[in-house]
Amino acid sequence: MSLADLAAREAVLKALADAIGDQLKAVRADVQAALDESVGVRQVAALLPDGKQVAKVSLTDPAPAATVTDSEAFLAWVRDNHPDKDAITRRVVTEVRPATQTALLAEMTAAGVPQWCDTETGEVHTVPGVEIRATRARSHSVRFDKGGRDLVAAAWQAGELAALVLPELTAGGAE
Repeated sequence: MSLADLAAREAVLKALADAIGDQLKAVRADVQAALDESVGVRQVAALLPDGKQVAKVSLTDPAPAATVTDSEAFLAWVRDNHPDKDAITRRVVTEVRPATQTALLAEMTAAGVPQWCDTETGEVHTVPGVEIRATRARSHSVRFDKGGRDLVAAAWQAGELAALVLPELTAGGAE
């Protein structure tokens, strides 16, 4: 398959995946709303147009659990009221302030080496624990032209994309 064919295939599949993802979110919200409105219904069968059941959709009720919503208030209450004095852990935390870290890393990134120069003394420090590395792997992106997704959808509906995006299916696949 040529690079152009691969690029076209990726664009088509991305458009379809995006459309399917949006539809899945919408229908999932609709199903939940319908289950919430249907008093007494805990499960419903998912049927194909020919009547074959392919799944079940079941309502789940999470078990109620205590959750801390105000950690400072909870800490104060435990400190004042809990009989076990080991219930509270006290720590001294030493860490680099985020603004300092951001500034130092920016300087080292600009220099291309994990070194920092003290501007007052002129001394160059090699900074332990810092490396200059690629922050991500090479990649690419797919960006659609205005109306591009609609064109993909129209071509899909017209059956024009089957050879490009549909894998050849064989009987007896592992599920």
